[in-house]
Amino acid sequence: MSGTTIGLAARVFDSGRVRSAVDERLAAFLDAKARLAIAQGFPAEVTDVLRDLVLGGGKRIRPVLCVAGWYAAGRDRDEDAVLQVAASLEMFHVFALVHDDVMDRSATRRGRPSAHEAIAARHAGRPGAARLGLDAAVLLGDLALVWSDELLHTAGLSAERFAAVAGVLDGMRTELMYGQYLDLLATGRPSADLEAALRIARFKSAKYTVERPLQLGAALSGADDGVCAALSAFGLPLGEAFQLRDDLLGAFGESPETGKPAAEDLREGKHTALLALALSRATGADRTLLTRLCQETRREPGWVARIRAVLERTGARSGIEELIEERRCQALRALEGSGLPPAAGATLRSVVSSLIGPTR
Repeated sequence: MSGTTIGLAARVFDSGRVRSAVDERLAAFLDAKARLAIAQGFPAEVTDVLRDLVLGGGKRIRPVLCVAGWYAAGRDRDEDAVLQVAASLEMFHVFALVHDDVMDRSATRRGRPSAHEAIAARHAGRPGAARLGLDAAVLLGDLALVWSDELLHTAGLSAERFAAVAGVLDGMRTELMYGQYLDLLATGRPSADLEAALRIARFKSAKYTVERPLQLGAALSGADDGVCAALSAFGLPLGEAFQLRDDLLGAFGESPETGKPAAEDLREGKHTALLALALSRATGADRTLLTRLCQETRREPGWVARIRAVLERTGARSGIEELIEERRCQALRALEGSGLPPAAGATLRSVVSSLIGPTR
């Protein structure tokens, strides 16, 4: 057992140790896959690109919350298993990111070229290199999904624990796909429908990023339905707050902070809660400007600054901050009546600020 793994048994939950332990496991797994590819004569660029994406950044939010759920639900002695499942969760996330970047035609991810751009660059000068990059990235994402399953199946879970974990994962994966589909349908057609925007956020991000990883960890601890319900009551509003914070970053963040092109959500015409709130309040020229955002026209110089000014002027930005704080309070209130042990509550409180920032 590594020193990093031993650290998980400490009385105080340490998210940094969790990230390090998961990274060690992912690196070892990908190294083994790279050696196998060489032995079988498969293209080395496949594991190279995946390794760069997996280990080249990321906050490991879902693995950390998975272990936090395991910790909060009482944990058992099988730290090796929870780390393996947490690593599987991160590999699944890479699958989702690669396909998301293909759908959005995103040029960067985590401050680096996205998978399809990295593959296209390796074949620069070849006719159809861009199309090759997109097609190959679909396969690369599929491979990450397969390897996510492999990590899960080699976690050494008992039949009972595996069935419990699989039930949570099946729900999480289904919800994410429907959330992504709703997002595709609404992209380029944002409206003042705040509830529709929040529904997309709930299934595309809130449940996938926070609620389900917490429940996954709890299932690994053999938690009962009451504990899982308590984690849901805490995790869902926190996940929504996380996505609302991400909406603000997508509109106001810069590339060094987000790892993506500045104002990418605005460029794509995403139906976010931020834009829905602005559209519900904007009038005259401001509303016309927001409506033009949905049109596939050439962006004029300075358009991002003008859109941001409207989001400020309509109070949409401050309105989203208020929604974030409402959900922060809802999550913390859920902990107060959860019946979880004080140590478990302290563990979960420790992740709130790290996900959505300090109280404003």
